[in-house]
Amino acid sequence: MPRPAIMTTKHERGTTRSNATVEGDTDAAAAAADCVPPPEKKQKGFRDGVSAVGTSSNATAAPAASTSEEVSSPTERVASPAQQQHFKMYKPPKVLTQFVHTARRRKKRKLLGDYYHFPESTMAIGRLDEDSEGLLLLTTDGKVSERVRDKAVEKEYYCQVDGTITQDAVDKMKGGLEISVQGTLYSTLPCMARIIACSTSDDSGQPIPNDIPHPVRKIRDARHGPTSWVSVTVTEGKFRQVRKMTAAVGYPTLRLVRVRVADIDLGGLAMGEVRPIDIDI
Repeated sequence: MPRPAIMTTKHERGTTRSNATVEGDTDAAAAAADCVPPPEKKQKGFRDGVSAVGTSSNATAAPAASTSEEVSSPTERVASPAQQQHFKMYKPPKVLTQFVHTARRRKKRKLLGDYYHFPESTMAIGRLDEDSEGLLLLTTDGKVSERVRDKAVEKEYYCQVDGTITQDAVDKMKGGLEISVQGTLYSTLPCMARIIACSTSDDSGQPIPNDIPHPVRKIRDARHGPTSWVSVTVTEGKFRQVRKMTAAVGYPTLRLVRVRVADIDLGGLAMGEVRPIDIDI
């Protein structure tokens, strides 16, 4: 006798489809957070206008080289260099370096798109962690992003550290030292570092370089001990590397400000300000 057909309810069929979508889109959703989300209109081969590798379906965006994980659209056109746009921004602390929330617990944090109406396909070049601030470059050109993230490109940071840092500690950072990266000891490359002499103070009486904004919140009251500033210039970018370097020589970082990438500096940007720029790196 033929086996009787198994009946499923409309609710059960809908639940199955929904679960499959959630499980299959987890990685893509995380990748898509770094790009400006596209309009609501959907295209065939795209999930809410975002490809499987998290790039926007903007018609002027230059498509990446084809791989087995990418889905291309027949409507895409290659953008000429003249059409590409670049920006520099002063990212405030407690702002996520992304355009889409990827975790419910972090939805109270501001995103890059809260400060400027960026064009579709804009991506942050590198990252600044949530607690760090300063210069962030953004572009619609993936090739420019790759060049800026190259190890030959310098990134300079101002670090406000706990205590009065010594020249001996600075020299140790310059020569390279061991830090922990994903649970494994890593030897940092030699870098440039120098103590910053400050002639001004912030609202709490702590020293501050005159070319960065005052902090949005009090870092430390002068009555609770001194702080000092050191400039660290690196060409690599391990997770929280500069913070780990200052801590390794006995001076934990209290405030971290990126002030320069290659020859592009803050240039007087106010906190949260965005400016269109040319990038020639």
